[in-house]
Amino acid sequence: MPSPKARSGGGGGGRSGSVPAGGGGAGGNGRYEFMSLTRTPSHLLQRQGSDPTSARLRASESPCRRRGSGSSSASTSSAGGQPVPEEDCMRLNPSTLGIALSSLLAVDLWLSKRLGVCACEDASWGSVRPLMKLVEVSGHGIPWLLGAAYCLYKSDSAAGQEVTLNLLMALLLDLVLVGVVKALVRRRRPAHNRMDMFATFSVDRYSFPSGHATRAAMCARFLLAHLVLAAPLRVLVLLWAAFVGLSRVLLGRHNVTDVAFGFFMGYFQYNLVEALWLSPVVLQSMMGQLE
Repeated sequence: MPSPKARSGGGGGGRSGSVPAGGGGAGGNGRYEFMSLTRTPSHLLQRQGSDPTSARLRASESPCRRRGSGSSSASTSSAGGQPVPEEDCMRLNPSTLGIALSSLLAVDLWLSKRLGVCACEDASWGSVRPLMKLVEVSGHGIPWLLGAAYCLYKSDSAAGQEVTLNLLMALLLDLVLVGVVKALVRRRRPAHNRMDMFATFSVDRYSFPSGHATRAAMCARFLLAHLVLAAPLRVLVLLWAAFVGLSRVLLGRHNVTDVAFGFFMGYFQYNLVEALWLSPVVLQSMMGQLE
């Protein structure tokens, strides 16, 4: 008759999760034990009796070792392997100048978007958009160039020809300088702008600085310095220059800093025009060559 211990031992082998300790069946003492899922390579060597090389290979191919090796290699590549790019690093101590410039840029974008009330017909001041576009044309370079060339052609006096020729030179200088700065800075126009401007060129897709603002400031100084105007007309010239710059922001063409720098640049462009002023002697020699 079999003993109860043998029966209970044989029945215990049918439980779920129990596996024999040896290669198969019960061990030498007739007992079964639970095998851990995370055996070390030394256990594999003792139980399976294989050579150390194959055991190490099987252990390295286990999912746990693969996951561990992947995480360790990732940490190595991120920490000590290859250097992390500087743009991905978080700057814990930014400079005061960087903070000031970032704050200025954020205020500039916010204020420009709030003031772009004529950017489209559906805006809050969309009904004023045709008037703003008329002001835009009054500050465009092509009408000013054509007007200066016509006045130079129709002028009879030497003084009038001198003034109109230097005005024409100033307008050409303004186009060159603004185009160079725009090509260097390459600041995009505001997102709410509609590219329906009059007679645009390749550099006009950039926003900094405002060419209308530079031209308005330079021409205003030029007219006030070389034309004899009554006081109301002088006030109108100043108001026109200011209104041209304001229309650029209201139409959404430029940011506030684009117009502000444009006024600053145009104001000092006139000093360069005065330094390069063409005298009557140079004018007469140029007219003689043309004849």
